[in-house]
Amino acid sequence: MKHLILFIGILAFVACKEENPSKNDTEIIEAITADIIEDEVQQSVTAVKQDLQEKGYQVFDYVDPKSQDTILMQQYFMAFLKKGPSRSQTKEEADSLQKLHLAHLGRMYEEGFADISGPFGDDGEIRGITIYNVPTLEMADSLANMDPMVKAGRLVIEIHPWWAAKGFPLR
Repeated sequence: MKHLILFIGILAFVACKEENPSKNDTEIIEAITADIIEDEVQQSVTAVKQDLQEKGYQVFDYVDPKSQDTILMQQYFMAFLKKGPSRSQTKEEADSLQKLHLAHLGRMYEEGFADISGPFGDDGEIRGITIYNVPTLEMADSLANMDPMVKAGRLVIEIHPWWAAKGFPLR
């Protein structure tokens, strides 16, 4: 906020000084604007990092050598949903379990415990993944094992810690 007030003051000074700011004034304004934005981004990263740490998440940050941006890394938990030992359900039972499975995954997403889920496109041992956004492996394991498909033995869970940059979208 103090930077914003300083910036407004400089703009007012330049505006009063002359109608068309000189190239030098424009460069000064651009430099101050860049400093303000950099300070706010750094404060934002610091605030997010502190909030996550207070909630028990594992995080670290680094400065990207190319962009000079501070990148905040967070530990997530990737659950691999694998074929389970009990796959002899009738079609009706399997269909019912699938509906309950999808409802469970939807609930995990809606409640903020999982960020993304989806099946694999082949018929391999690993059927799909869910990325849990929770502080501990134990919490991810507990949530993953609440899945009706897992409870029925149609799927089993294998979970691994996974690091990703906080807030980066998939592309």
